[in-house]
Amino acid sequence: MQAQMLAPAAVLVLWSLVMLYWMAATRGPAMKKMEGGLGAAKPGGRGQDLEGRIPDRVNWIAHNYTHLMEQPTIFYPAVIILALVGSTGLDILLAWIYVGMRIIHSIWQATVNKVPVRFLMFLVSTIALTILAIRAVMATLFANPAALS
Repeated sequence: MQAQMLAPAAVLVLWSLVMLYWMAATRGPAMKKMEGGLGAAKPGGRGQDLEGRIPDRVNWIAHNYTHLMEQPTIFYPAVIILALVGSTGLDILLAWIYVGMRIIHSIWQATVNKVPVRFLMFLVSTIALTILAIRAVMATLFANPAALS
């Protein structure tokens, strides 16, 4: 079951890279079009500095990429913990729900970006993550060391 538990995390890693490339593919051309082109970016500038300077639709993709670098940092260790101590079918299902909702959330945010719907997707994924985190705590805190020998 370890591989099945780790598979959703591997998919989310790959999806995060898809979003990174999508962001680069849209941001580069948008930056070339802005006044002063690519050289207009201030030294040491950050992506946030592009707010209001490039189209919102282009920034939506960057916003989502940032989101994929935030909450999933909780998901990855929860999945690893459960894979190490023994996951169940429920754990695997919850991990896939989390990843599926994050991917759908990404596509929605990058294309439509209506916040009420996006929030519901985020809420469902967060509930799945919360249950995974609780199960990881239970699997470690209440582990029977004698059963591990």
